[in-house]
Amino acid sequence: MSVTPVVRFAPSPTGLLHIGNARTALINWLVATRQHGTFLLRLDDTDQTRSRPEFAQAIVEDLAWLGIVPDRTIRQSDRLALYGAAAERLKAAGRLYPCYETQDELERRRKRQLARGLPPVYDRAALSLDEAARAALEAQGRKPHWRFRLDGETVTWDDLVRGPCHVDCASLSDPVLVREDGTYLYTLPSVVDDAQEGITHVVRGEDHVTNTAVQIQILKALGAPVPAFGHHNLLTNAAGEGLSKRMGHLSLKGLREAGLEPMAVAALAVLVGSAEAVRPVETLAELGGLLDLSHISRAPARFDEAELRALNARILHAMPYAQAQPRLAALDCDLGEAFWLAVRGNLDVLADAAAWAPVVTGPVAPVVDDAAFLKEAAALLPQEPFGPETWKGWTSAVKAATGRAGRALFMPLRLALTGRDHGPELAALLPLIGRDRALRRLAGESA
Repeated sequence: MSVTPVVRFAPSPTGLLHIGNARTALINWLVATRQHGTFLLRLDDTDQTRSRPEFAQAIVEDLAWLGIVPDRTIRQSDRLALYGAAAERLKAAGRLYPCYETQDELERRRKRQLARGLPPVYDRAALSLDEAARAALEAQGRKPHWRFRLDGETVTWDDLVRGPCHVDCASLSDPVLVREDGTYLYTLPSVVDDAQEGITHVVRGEDHVTNTAVQIQILKALGAPVPAFGHHNLLTNAAGEGLSKRMGHLSLKGLREAGLEPMAVAALAVLVGSAEAVRPVETLAELGGLLDLSHISRAPARFDEAELRALNARILHAMPYAQAQPRLAALDCDLGEAFWLAVRGNLDVLADAAAWAPVVTGPVAPVVDDAAFLKEAAALLPQEPFGPETWKGWTSAVKAATGRAGRALFMPLRLALTGRDHGPELAALLPLIGRDRALRRLAGESA
């Protein structure tokens, strides 16, 4: 990309963003930021019946959680005059024409065409109406919807993801741009905004490929420059089902509330279904270095929550204390770097660290199955200070004295010292528990 990119992410505030939406937002953000470009958030909120301010706010919060802060934000509901002016220009050029068919009439016509083996394409009957015929229809109370008259050409472009693409517009119905009530469908506002804001690269899901041909024709009809287009594959859930904002599938809000790391979500959302192996990343800048639009697969990519959780754990297991410390403090379990290094390898989400803090600070109700063995082990517990080798030296002495080894040696000690049958390495926990507390637990006391 030789041109400094100006890109946009254009969700409609009619539901919560899901991971598929995040994929598009992240790819656009990475395309922009790695070349010092501009990222525009455009809220497609012209559908006043379904658009909600709380969803608009949720979009901003979800993007910020991923590390995306738009350079500019626009709302289509603030720009209706721009769309009206563009519609008038298209009418004056003869490219936007009024149609009076009802939905029932169009559906009957479509079924007749299918029955005759014809493609269900609008037949442009409205173009044959003269002024008198239109006046008669309006006298019946009908109001027109407005269609854009497509040129019957094959539109071609070099797609940033898919390579050379073409769409035969002769096979398409003239799209409706303005409804009977004067409101706008997606296409016209999108094109006008792209032209108005100087969008240089439109990167979006492959479900918009056919829309691209239509939009290129509208842009040309308005005398606007045509941006570069790229259409990435879509995400499905692990079962191969499509994602839906309305159904709440894999919403970013839900993933965030589940305690997942934003960089785990970002890495899987961007790298799944590409030539790059999914891996942990520390920053979006690092992720941007792995993104190559031309290497994204054409096949749908499955977003597996199990894979996400495994990736999340890998990020936590390598996370330095300085990064974790403010969040541990917020959870009231910041017990220092040694505690974090001891427990991080056992965490699925960072909030799990709070469950291990009582193992260090107490009280813990020890589980005692063999009091005699624990009494013998307690007698061999060395004096403080404890260090990283204390556990090994102690258990070696207990093994020599009792003849126990393996699970028979280690599990009773773990149950007594932590009250649990699994967890972080005791070599790291024992110095944090301390000798006094360890002796009391080995004696069966809650400490």
